[in-house]
Amino acid sequence: MIIQEVTENVVELVEKLNFAEKVDRSLELIDRAYKEFGDGLVVANSLGKDSSAVWHLAKRVSPKIRGFIVTTRFKPKETKQFMAEEVARYPELKIYSNDEKIPDKLYETDPDKCCEILKVQPVRQAVQEMNVECWVTGLRCTEGRTRTNYKEVEELDKGLIKLNPILIWYEREIWQYLALNDVPVNPLYNKGYRSLGCAPCTKIAQGVDERAGRWIGTSKCGGECGIHTKPLLDYQI
Repeated sequence: MIIQEVTENVVELVEKLNFAEKVDRSLELIDRAYKEFGDGLVVANSLGKDSSAVWHLAKRVSPKIRGFIVTTRFKPKETKQFMAEEVARYPELKIYSNDEKIPDKLYETDPDKCCEILKVQPVRQAVQEMNVECWVTGLRCTEGRTRTNYKEVEELDKGLIKLNPILIWYEREIWQYLALNDVPVNPLYNKGYRSLGCAPCTKIAQGVDERAGRWIGTSKCGGECGIHTKPLLDYQI
């Protein structure tokens, strides 16, 4: 299995490999996983720069690879427009959302609960309905303080492999790849954002941490929505 074959030290690889080597490694990781899981391999596309790079890499491996997008009622209009454009280009991208009623401004009073309902639950639904055996993400260990301990291949839920093929890429390398391959990106980046999320919980921020603009003023500041930290299987949808 692929999870048993990827054992290199991630921290060392960040500095050891050059840009071209990282691209080749990412393609190889996706290719090996696709050969193992076939249609059970699905890309999680957040519509951010990292997901755009991963989606392009996956399509280089096979145009048949599917993906899903989780959207919420609070996504900026630019992201919603970009989502519509991406789905028009790639009908194999399936959109998931949770439209259940929630308390007003739950994102202020209990951001963890808000993310659980609007983001984590739709991911669980996608994993179940699309029969996902291996989901591919755009996680990078250089992106922020909460993302330094991930591995390229993980199995947080037994029976569900999580592949992070660009984990060792720097932010500048993402932009280099997108530019070299003329990959369309979310227009919010042109306004100065470095990490994208829901409108009320995403600001333009300065500093080294790309995710510093997420959930400012809450206990989640610069943190995670829960998709990458909570179980995705064994839940009733």
